[in-house]
Amino acid sequence: MGEGDEGYGEWQELVGTALLGTDRRRGEGPAGSPEALLDAAAVHAVRRRAGLRPAEAHPRPEPAPRDPRPAPPEAAGRRLAQLLAGRTGAAAGSGGGRRGSAPDLTELLPQWLAAAGRHGYRAPAALVPALLDAARARTDLRPQALALAGTRGLWLARMNPDWRFALRGGAGGGELPDVTDPSAVERLWEEGLFAERVALLGAVRAHEPAAAPRLLETTWATERAEDRLMFLDSLRVGLSLEDESFLEAALGDRSRNVRATAAELLSALPQSALAGRMAERALACVGPEGVTPPAECDGGMLRDGVVKRPPAGRGERAWWLGQLVEAAPLSCWRERFGGLGPAEIVALPVAAAEGWTEELHAAWCRAAVRQRDPEWSRALLGPASAPPAAGPGTASLAERAKLLETLPDGERAEWVAEFVRAHGLSEAFQLLGVCVVPWAGALGRAVVDALDIAREAGSYPWSFSGVMGLAERCLDPAEASRLEALTAAAEEPPDTSPGAAAYWAEAFQRLVATLRLRAAMLSELAPA
Repeated sequence: MGEGDEGYGEWQELVGTALLGTDRRRGEGPAGSPEALLDAAAVHAVRRRAGLRPAEAHPRPEPAPRDPRPAPPEAAGRRLAQLLAGRTGAAAGSGGGRRGSAPDLTELLPQWLAAAGRHGYRAPAALVPALLDAARARTDLRPQALALAGTRGLWLARMNPDWRFALRGGAGGGELPDVTDPSAVERLWEEGLFAERVALLGAVRAHEPAAAPRLLETTWATERAEDRLMFLDSLRVGLSLEDESFLEAALGDRSRNVRATAAELLSALPQSALAGRMAERALACVGPEGVTPPAECDGGMLRDGVVKRPPAGRGERAWWLGQLVEAAPLSCWRERFGGLGPAEIVALPVAAAEGWTEELHAAWCRAAVRQRDPEWSRALLGPASAPPAAGPGTASLAERAKLLETLPDGERAEWVAEFVRAHGLSEAFQLLGVCVVPWAGALGRAVVDALDIAREAGSYPWSFSGVMGLAERCLDPAEASRLEALTAAAEEPPDTSPGAAAYWAEAFQRLVATLRLRAAMLSELAPA
């Protein structure tokens, strides 16, 4: 027992005195005064600790694998420590939910990680634990944080249950074998942890795309359904007709989710046999003469991924029609409509009389996104200056954002800039989120001009806080000097919320400070 039963009794008496108070427990012992009680407690605490039996020592862990990547420059490492701590280096801002004029460092951490990854750095060893803690708290940071932490991060994750997520998302802590060594690849594929196998499949895919489905075939019949689904999903990268035979076989999988994913991947290959079958079905339903949705969902449609039961509120025939059209190659419609191009086809009133226009256009939108077809995306988006509800394709901002992602970066930014100039910022948030960072000059100017117009119009400032936060992360840092004039507090316009002018000035001050901080970050990360 170390200090024995007598020592235990004395400790219990000390605890009782502390709970009751020294003025309520008189007599001998530590009851005389609070000071005497604390002195006695200190003595007994040391005695209790000294009396503990030491635990059996565990074997020392193997050293962490060496990470050959260079550490970032010293200034950049200090900046990472500051970002991980979330310190602003200035006042945190006033009360009432306002953010103040100091930059929000936690929102700059993803950009620091991305830039460090582009330079090929590893995390400074002393900051790996804090980096893993940050990745644990924010799932959006995990891919970049784990890449930066590297083998040392995975080595540490084995010792702390709070960091187990790193083992699920990483390569398991060891280096992957040479993908040109068949025996080493086979051994890890058959014996490795799931995370190691996922990483290996990605490495094999990157080296030789056609080798990935061949590797999957070796163990496919014995894999769990959820693992088959994740492995199949990894084939999206580098998808080609060389994957067709494997995906066709997966159409007969016992898992519904696996079958649906295989069908989706095949429909993204316009020259696949499944795409041809879907084209035949879709062309029988839609043409210059009008729209006639399928009367039934037969066995062939089911095997090719058509889901029979519609969601609540959707009619069966409309549901089936949409699935056929979105899986058909967009190239099949030109001949069906007498050689017309996408913009002309989308503008035709062929489905209006029957009320199928919305269903048909929505399916074409999904097809354009799945097949990454910029020509059809342009046709369905229409001019950015047109009111969303009057566009030729879809009024859904979420669908428009997906269509925009199929366009080249510069064209995408210009379309969104025109949309902002025509309609303001109230509906542009989702569209801005798909533009490449930093925003192109025209897009950045359109956003800042729209914010300034909103301020001058006396708009409610808090309704623009989301766009302002996006601008802090996405504007080109070189814009900071041009925006300096907007940081001064203007006179309070009539009929506005009290304090609105000060809020706008504060928000622009924070925007400029954040842009300058981002410029400093990028400069610090540049190799010496």
